[in-house]
Amino acid sequence: MPVPMDAFDDVRPAAECLDLLPGPVAAAIRDWRGPVPVRELRYVDTDPAIADTELLVEHYGRWLLEQSANCVVVAGKRGGEVTLAACLVLSTTRVDVNGVVRRHLGARKASFAPMDTAVGDSGMEYGGITPIGLPASWPVLVDAAVADAPYALIGSGSRRGKLIVPGKALAELPGATVLEGLGVA
Repeated sequence: MPVPMDAFDDVRPAAECLDLLPGPVAAAIRDWRGPVPVRELRYVDTDPAIADTELLVEHYGRWLLEQSANCVVVAGKRGGEVTLAACLVLSTTRVDVNGVVRRHLGARKASFAPMDTAVGDSGMEYGGITPIGLPASWPVLVDAAVADAPYALIGSGSRRGKLIVPGKALAELPGATVLEGLGVA
């Protein structure tokens, strides 16, 4: 089921809202390439006080939980090397950090990245990190269920606003790999 865009008061093409997005996200949308046209990416203006999924669902309704995806930053460590990766899973699941992510990154240990690192290295706000506009060196791991979704509601890079993006576009982001079982119940 696609995200019912009429459920929100203010939905616009993301390319028309670049001034509302953090620099890295705005640049990625401005320079958008790939088979999914940029016009299919939408920006939804939302109150930053309800940016967290639980509060958003409480405000807009339970249907939103099934249509939302969360992006978390993970740090994989092997020897002295640390690899930061973004993991995008449906909001009804959690990231399999110590299984799928650790193995995919070839890390001995994997854990959620410290907030200061995730925010500082991404150029985005905590609670709004999105896979669009992340550093090119970061792998972007996308759960197959997100890639298969007609549309997913994701962060916009800041706590104010969300993006509605076709799952297919998320699967085709630079550095993206679609993984079965990345999100677990």
